[in-house]
Amino acid sequence: MKWLKRLVIAFFSLGLLGIGAIVAAYFYVLPELPDVTTLKTVKLQTPLRIYSSDGKLISQFGEKRRIPVHYEDVPEQLINAVLDTEDARFFEHKGIDPIGIIRAAFILVTTGKKSQGASTITQQVARGFFLTRDKTYIRKTKEIFLALKIEKALNKEEILTLYLNRSFLGNRAYGVGAAAQVYYGKELNELTLPEMAMIAGLPQSPSAANPIRNSTRALNRRNWVLSRMLEKRNITQALYEEAIQAPITAKYHGAVIDLYAPYISEMARDYLVEKYGEEEAYTGGYDIYTTVDSKLQMDAQKALRNNVYAYDERHGYRGRTKVLWSDVQPDDEEIKAKLKQTGSFQGMYPAAVLSVDEQSAKVVTAKGEIYELPWDGIKWARKFITNKRQGKAPKLATEVLTAGQQVWIRNNGSIWQLSQVPLVASAIVSVDPHDGAIRNLVGGFSFYMSQYNRVTQAKRQLGSNIKPFIYTAALEKGYTLSTLINNAPINKPDTRQGTAWRPKNSPDVYGGPTRLRVGLAQSINVMSVRAMRYSGLDATIAQLVKFGFDPADLPRNESIALGSPSVTPLQVVTAFSTFANGGYLVEPYFIERVESANGDLIESANPTLACTPTATEPLLADDPFAAMANELQSEVPEEMDSTTPATMQCGNEDSRFAPQIISEQTAFLITESLKSVIWGGGDWSKGTGWNGTAWRAARVVKRRDIAGKTGTTNESRDTWFSGFNPKLATTVWVGFDDHSQELGRTSWNANGAKDQISLAEAGAKTAGPAWNEFMKDALAGTPVEPTKTPEGIVSARIDLATGKLSRKTDYTTRFEYFIAGTEPTEYVTEQEEDNSDIFIDKSEEEDLFQ
Repeated sequence: MKWLKRLVIAFFSLGLLGIGAIVAAYFYVLPELPDVTTLKTVKLQTPLRIYSSDGKLISQFGEKRRIPVHYEDVPEQLINAVLDTEDARFFEHKGIDPIGIIRAAFILVTTGKKSQGASTITQQVARGFFLTRDKTYIRKTKEIFLALKIEKALNKEEILTLYLNRSFLGNRAYGVGAAAQVYYGKELNELTLPEMAMIAGLPQSPSAANPIRNSTRALNRRNWVLSRMLEKRNITQALYEEAIQAPITAKYHGAVIDLYAPYISEMARDYLVEKYGEEEAYTGGYDIYTTVDSKLQMDAQKALRNNVYAYDERHGYRGRTKVLWSDVQPDDEEIKAKLKQTGSFQGMYPAAVLSVDEQSAKVVTAKGEIYELPWDGIKWARKFITNKRQGKAPKLATEVLTAGQQVWIRNNGSIWQLSQVPLVASAIVSVDPHDGAIRNLVGGFSFYMSQYNRVTQAKRQLGSNIKPFIYTAALEKGYTLSTLINNAPINKPDTRQGTAWRPKNSPDVYGGPTRLRVGLAQSINVMSVRAMRYSGLDATIAQLVKFGFDPADLPRNESIALGSPSVTPLQVVTAFSTFANGGYLVEPYFIERVESANGDLIESANPTLACTPTATEPLLADDPFAAMANELQSEVPEEMDSTTPATMQCGNEDSRFAPQIISEQTAFLITESLKSVIWGGGDWSKGTGWNGTAWRAARVVKRRDIAGKTGTTNESRDTWFSGFNPKLATTVWVGFDDHSQELGRTSWNANGAKDQISLAEAGAKTAGPAWNEFMKDALAGTPVEPTKTPEGIVSARIDLATGKLSRKTDYTTRFEYFIAGTEPTEYVTEQEEDNSDIFIDKSEEEDLFQ
């Protein structure tokens, strides 16, 4: 009894000492224990994601791949697999597992090794969010007390959800949602039992047991997880036997990108990094929804790519990229290894020529795929000499290809063909004219080749794309569409140039007095210069500034009338939108809204609207557009003051409104002239028909609600096509990044199509085809917008030769639009009719400034 009493006292003393030690340890680490209630509002590090306006994922930025999931969205069997593996008594204990602790202590005493951590899932959450992974006693003590506090602050489902979303599972995947996507390319609810077991086995050894890096160890780990599920009776013996026989199917899956639009995603990334800093932008879980429409973006990318290929191929073939063998053909594996040294992009693949027949060739790719290139895929490849010269059209494939050469191939939609990496650059951008939303943006042929965004960064000479703005100034000063401007050589030089600058038409042909509508539609140079002289250089520059062009980019000489200013495609399409929306200068924008990781709205766009406010109150003084709008309002003629009923009203008290920089009537008249650029005029059956410079658009797009303007700079260094319908404005630019290079010209290719493009490159032929293809696809299925004549516009029948009123109703006359009060008052006389010639120009050779 004495020994028993002593034993009881000893155990009681040890118990007191243990309790004292625990209390002492608690108060020792208490100052260093964090507030676990922060876990209720914890912000998991999730990547930045960028979407199109219709919800297609464009890009994802961030080191950690995480797809946060809710507890109810996790399959039951995945939860069972995790608990059976990591913490079978999770729902019974209060944060720590005494049995597990005793087991770990026993192993430590008997072996001297800390091989068993005895950490519950709650303890792992504590360690993952607040502690390090160092195996020290003080860290373990903190972990235990934090686990107890977490169990009081959160319920079991909340704790398990944090664990499932926080755990690192290899290959930059954090959480089970990301692991399902990274390893299997699936959503959680699509996983099979073996796949769930594989993911459940990763937290303890995300690298060593990784199914991509170490399939053998991963298989053993997965099967052990399945055995635990069987032991805990969460699966049957039959399911277990079937699951352990399943092969390893895991492989790396990148983020599921629905829409490849790298230039716009880079713009969105730059925006968020500048606003929040790099670390917050990449880990804050922000979702950016851009204004880009996925269909229009794909249409634009296809149109630009096809047009660049077409330009590049009609200028000739520059030859093979390298020679892989000349005598003895290497074995298949060696050929594939050599080809893999060159990556594919933009639908082009490196290939080795295996054999060449008279009018075909066989090639092999890096994947070992063998394709036959038919003659239709080879015959384009006449020799490139310079941008202005090409060799003769080949008659045999052996003139182009030799076995052993490494070349580029691509599928053009119908056949595999010989290709090459284009050297020319291009850009395309479209905006909604009514609020400035950027609907598509392609900053170059290949983001892989160059991240330079030519839509926003490249300032290039505008060429004849500037002429609609030149004529706008003339219209507002008193010219009409029927005003005759002398289409004759200019002999009076502009002294500001410093030299005797005498602009010429191209071709160097002059037709005498010509109506303004025809002069704009046919891009006649001397008429543009004379129209600018009528308005005055200062007034013209002031008008261009209203359209959003930077005064610093506008030279103070007459070359401005032919497009010497350098501007970006985004500036150009914004300016052209003014004609489509009734005269309002909208502000382009590309971010529709930004959401937090929880789906909360962080910010949303408040675009400028191209309409008259429903309220009559003046714009607020702090509105950035107020001063400009009020200044412009003072310049509006009395007959068009604010009492004139607006044709379109919109918005609310929170809306921002674009300033109206030209009258709706002037915008309408310019639009009508730009329709003539496409559709021409006159009567072909009577011999008076004439083409506008963009007549090809009429044949391709086949809509009467489109208007546009070609543009080519001197020596064809920059080519443009800008145009619109009431719903969409689009600008295309083509040129070389090296401004010293000319786009050149091409000779007729005997192997080419009947409608092939040849002779000098120009806006209509070089940039126009991309605009035509894009607008045809973009507007397909949408109704043709009827012409809406605004108030204050009247029509009168005029004589085509003189621009005066006519009583005739034949092919020598037409109805023309005028701002009320500017229509002609004088009728053409019989003598004038007899002595005048209808202006006719049937030439399809575009002038150098179109």
